[in-house]
Amino acid sequence: MSEIAVSLKNVSKCFKRYPHPADRLKELLFPGKSRAEEFWALRDINLEVIKGQTLGIVGRNGSGKSTLLQIIVGTLTATTGEVQVNGRVSALLELGSGFNPEFTGRQNVFFNGRILGLPEEEIEAKFDEIAAFADIGDFIEQPVKTYSSGMFVRLAFAVAISVNPDILVVDEALAVGDEAFQRKCFARIQGIQERGGTILFVSHAASSVVELCDRAILIDYGELLLSGSPKLVVSKYQKLIYAPPDKIEELRHEIRDFNSQKLSIYSQSGVTKRQIGTKLIAKLLQKGHDLYDPGLVPKTTISYIAQGAKIENPCITNKEGKVINILSRGKDYIYSYEVKFTETAYKVQFGMLIKTVSGFELGGGISHPTGDGVSCIESGTVVKVEFKFSCRILPGVYFVNAGVLGIVNGSQTYMDRLIDAAMFRVQTEEDLLVNTIVDFNIEPSVLLMMQQVTA
Repeated sequence: MSEIAVSLKNVSKCFKRYPHPADRLKELLFPGKSRAEEFWALRDINLEVIKGQTLGIVGRNGSGKSTLLQIIVGTLTATTGEVQVNGRVSALLELGSGFNPEFTGRQNVFFNGRILGLPEEEIEAKFDEIAAFADIGDFIEQPVKTYSSGMFVRLAFAVAISVNPDILVVDEALAVGDEAFQRKCFARIQGIQERGGTILFVSHAASSVVELCDRAILIDYGELLLSGSPKLVVSKYQKLIYAPPDKIEELRHEIRDFNSQKLSIYSQSGVTKRQIGTKLIAKLLQKGHDLYDPGLVPKTTISYIAQGAKIENPCITNKEGKVINILSRGKDYIYSYEVKFTETAYKVQFGMLIKTVSGFELGGGISHPTGDGVSCIESGTVVKVEFKFSCRILPGVYFVNAGVLGIVNGSQTYMDRLIDAAMFRVQTEEDLLVNTIVDFNIEPSVLLMMQQVTA
């Protein structure tokens, strides 16, 4: 257990719901008869989080994510099961939770710091750092009830990270605040990761989960449906939230069965090992030649439940119209797919998205502005969609999504979507002067100034 930060064994949580407020009093006066309805927010959760791991937790609203975190933190007690937490925990569960609205910001810093286990002299020593991180100016001396929601979360996060926690728990709090503050928070989270801290991170922002986490879980109706790489879990979660209501239970069974089978084709990177002939390798090294590798096919494709449309034949072609998947940096290509409509659709949009092996979203495009689209596409129509793009990314393997949005039952939703519809490789190059992922066409210049010689 020395390497385990959090361990949950068969953890369940049941809440009592009373049809009428008076029923609670009647049950206290006459304990022989229960007047409550049982609501199981969590059922038989088994989970281990390794020290130093960043775990992403995703799920629909009301799935039990917040209940799970509150049990881990200790603000709720599990109805059944065993919970073990090893290390100092700091939590940011709800906006301003634990803050007294009548106290000033300064008073709340000291009040919450003591709750988190810091002695008063240590809080005093860290106060200037906390106030600087929160960056709310003179409001630090004003009652918290006068704060905006952004000020609340700034101060709450600043206090939460000030204790140098072994385990940091964050529940959607970073959705509040401007972009500059969010970046500051993410930088501090990355600092905790680098020193070996454990993080439990709840977010509806798929890109944040993929970027920050090295493992993720999907919770739905209080059940842990899936555990695996962030890319895989987020993809299954997105498929679930866009599924038609009458298909959700079927999809839950599919995800549950997938998790129990532990399919080996889904590695952390999402790319399977394969052998490439020496002749093909030689060709890959010839910069400027667009090629097609028949073995470069995604094994991680996830298809949404179709709602009146079906995506087919996703591929990348060069300017000569040749289908390829070995690209050269700096050249232009076309990503295309066909869509067969089995129902008449309205306000239809088409989209694409390029991602890294880990699932981090690099960029994409849509066919029409938000709120606009092809006004009407009749049932039986086949549409070919093309997206011209310039390959400005560095050598490596990448994946492409395809999606069709339209009005279904009065609201806009995915009529079909393919995650990891296709994959491609950008050829390796020697003596590159650019790094990381995106090529910004940087032109370095080094100027050596003449050294001044003194007598």
